[in-house]
Amino acid sequence: MEKKVHLIFSVVMSLFMISIMSFVVTYMNIGWNDQTIEKWLSSFAIAWLVGFPLLYIFAPIFKKKIVKLLSK
Repeated sequence: MEKKVHLIFSVVMSLFMISIMSFVVTYMNIGWNDQTIEKWLSSFAIAWLVGFPLLYIFAPIFKKKIVKLLSK
């Protein structure tokens, strides 16, 4: 069950964060025009392909280290 929760958490969190961040960066770089949505979706797809695996792999590692650090 823990692995399923971690997978679903990683998918939802990465979709949420990467969609917002890629939109903000796209908008800051090109402003609002007829290509904004297309450029945003393109950058989102690339960022999600990088971001999801990173979150999935590193979130448990960081969580363990933070719990250990705070339990001292």
